[in-house]
Amino acid sequence: MFYRVLGLMSGTSLDGLDLAYCYFDIDGDKCKYDIICADTIAYSPQMKDFILACEHCDAQGLSYADYRLGEYFGTKAREFIEVNKLEVDFIASHGQTIFHQPSKGFTTQIGNISALASKARHTVVGDFRAMDVALGGQGAPLVPIGDKLLFSSYANCLNLGGFSNISFDKDNERIAFDICPTNMVLNYIASMMGLPYDKDGEMARQGRVDELFLNAFNSLPLYNSNERQSLGKEWVNENIFPLINNYPIEPKDLMATYLDHITTQLAKNICGDTLLTGGGAKNKFLVESLRSKTTYNIIIPDELTIDYKEALIFAFLGVRRMRGEINCLKSVTKASQDSCSGVVAYWNRE
Repeated sequence: MFYRVLGLMSGTSLDGLDLAYCYFDIDGDKCKYDIICADTIAYSPQMKDFILACEHCDAQGLSYADYRLGEYFGTKAREFIEVNKLEVDFIASHGQTIFHQPSKGFTTQIGNISALASKARHTVVGDFRAMDVALGGQGAPLVPIGDKLLFSSYANCLNLGGFSNISFDKDNERIAFDICPTNMVLNYIASMMGLPYDKDGEMARQGRVDELFLNAFNSLPLYNSNERQSLGKEWVNENIFPLINNYPIEPKDLMATYLDHITTQLAKNICGDTLLTGGGAKNKFLVESLRSKTTYNIIIPDELTIDYKEALIFAFLGVRRMRGEINCLKSVTKASQDSCSGVVAYWNRE
């Protein structure tokens, strides 16, 4: 079976909306894929503020934001489809995570799929995390089934986005977990210098690592626990930002120290040749630091895969949802069972 899917991804770093138009050719257990074209629609400062404000608004305000962001996603998807003259079977959207507290039994991604479908004028699959959380799982990470089925030639798949996460096979099961906050914190530090991000890691390269501060990061209980958890903004707000905001250190030294913390934690969890994707793969100094701390090969793929692997895999999750196949693994999320997750808003093409 052949599928033409537009995958939408908006991550915690709030860089923008990723759109990846993908082909999937599925024959039994085999799946071939291709990213035909892709783009990122950068969020304006106003849009970033609108999304960030959702964490503190009331129920009515959150409902309003859910619909408005869905319309925005749908409008951008429709423009992308029309400009590139694409034939699309359906759209798969991750949504924008506002709250993620699986320990309390809930997760919230806004970007209402009905509003999205109405503007894009296509069927939309979304809300991929809720079923897993309802089954007692972490609702994350969701990408590993795509790693397993689309990128099986690599021992590890490591993605560096707002958070870093890794997946690999162990004892015939896919294992995956978040390692540590990554671009979310690096971008926060860059903002102290009036920059959106640390291009190529040059700020970190110029800084000096503060060993006491580095030890404070590396000593957080998360890193010494056998039970790895799904990380969200709430964990960063409680554990990382208080350290950063209460320690007297120059921003470039803070950047160097936190980047060293990231690569220390990544290297501890790498167990073979590793495919590296996500925005962090473009941070040259981070990649240099990581390679200096491991003997395994760190493979950086083509730019489309670096930038749009998550959008590709959410498109793939959508395909599996529409086929009624498992797209969320209990071995990864610790749910009571595997599931076919996602909600569908069907568009009637009159």
